Amino acid sequence: MTPITIIGAGLGGLVLARVLHIHGIPAVVYEADVSADARTQGGMLDIHDYNGQLALKAAGLFDEFTKIIHRGGEASRVLDPRGTVLLDQPDDDSGIRPEVLRGDLRRILLDSLPGDTVQWDRKLANVRALGDGRHELTFADGSSVTTSLVVGADGAWSKIRSLLSDAKPEYVGTTFIETYLLDADARHPASARVVGGGALYALAPGRGIVAHRETDGVLHAYVALTKPKDWVANIDFNDANRAKARVAAEFEGWAPELRALITDGETAPVPRMIHALPPGHRWQRVPGVTLLGDAAHLNPPDGEGANFAMLDGAELGKAIAAHPDDLEVALTEFEEAMFIRSADAAAEAARTYAICFNDEHAPRALIALFTGAETILS
Repeated sequence: MTPITIIGAGLGGLVLARVLHIHGIPAVVYEADVSADARTQGGMLDIHDYNGQLALKAAGLFDEFTKIIHRGGEASRVLDPRGTVLLDQPDDDSGIRPEVLRGDLRRILLDSLPGDTVQWDRKLANVRALGDGRHELTFADGSSVTTSLVVGADGAWSKIRSLLSDAKPEYVGTTFIETYLLDADARHPASARVVGGGALYALAPGRGIVAHRETDGVLHAYVALTKPKDWVANIDFNDANRAKARVAAEFEGWAPELRALITDGETAPVPRMIHALPPGHRWQRVPGVTLLGDAAHLNPPDGEGANFAMLDGAELGKAIAAHPDDLEVALTEFEEAMFIRSADAAAEAARTYAICFNDEHAPRALIALFTGAETILS
């Protein structure tokens, strides 16, 4: 029988492993990637003082976190399609939501764990309930383990979720096409200037460009289009130039420095169809298994997903540490609080998504959200 088993070495699963470790409770994390560096880990994350930062404090890693903050990254600006700046908020160094690279954050979590905690290249193939809260996990390499607690931290398409719920993520109607401009200050100065030092939001009804300045002059953009699945499927993203041209055609008349975030992309554009679980997703208590992060409550992106995944991991770890001899009490306590927290987060994520991509007032509705000036919509 293995100790506590965590499926997925994302931020939520690693925070859980770390909190358990500092309480002297062993856990093993099984991850499908062959190594920590097998793929890029995404872009900038704003880590909030009311969830993500609390999780890092519970993990004893807040000081390490402050060393990887991207100074200036809290700046944000909102533009209209012509490139007119409608809102420009500088980084006030308040520490309320500092920006870090996801990969850097994952690294400090990995470095904080004993070297054998994460088992790489262990893709979960099947999970089977054995009764009495025990589960058998079988991996793609043919190996298997039995555990008294399995935690699904395995993201949107979680295999563990099926033990608890029939819910599956549904396409929300918007696809993000991911692009990168490298060494932007030297090679793409107009786009670098328009993005500024932090985040850029250029929005119109049904479409938008959201970009972040990362370290080393990298501009990382998500080009959002509200389109049916078939529209996305009919673009050959293996032909990078044609794909960029097809996406850029949806932004005809937009400022050249904004369209360049699409046309001048230096990596192949990657479509990311946005999915969500039903708002208020929950399940009846099943012995020996639970979920956290996107596996439990997948929402449209609004800057909260990673934060709540880490908070879930920290709260679950603390609950287990408080009730080490009665895991069912710990899981019940964790889930009841998470269900309330995640229902509120789902409602807020839906509102933010609608404001950004489905609102006739875009981008002014986003400015109202940022500033609280609801009268801006009148």
